[in-house]
Amino acid sequence: METTSWIILGLIAFVVTLFLLLKNAYERLARVHFEKRSLSTKYGKLSEQFMPFLEHYPYDPQLFRFLGTPIDGVQFGEEEIVFLEFKTAGGALSPAQRRVRELIEERKVRFETIKIK
Repeated sequence: METTSWIILGLIAFVVTLFLLLKNAYERLARVHFEKRSLSTKYGKLSEQFMPFLEHYPYDPQLFRFLGTPIDGVQFGEEEIVFLEFKTAGGALSPAQRRVRELIEERKVRFETIKIK
């Protein structure tokens, strides 16, 4: 084989090796990113259950009822009922949470009794 052919083969081998190394690094970074987001989600779900018991919580924590999804809970009071969603850091409302907010703002909320025989 000529020298030029060996150089081309060497460059191809180098490019393939570099591609495989970068692909492996990308996959590891993606896995770390996923694990970090997963931990963040778990932290958020855990912390939202304790929010009513924090010092700066503005309502009576004994009158809070945890729902979990699509919103965190309902705060009962003598003058009003408040639907609450707790967010940490840069958390934003999900589409389902925004829809709950819209329904409440549009006063599409009611009380119903269902009797089971």
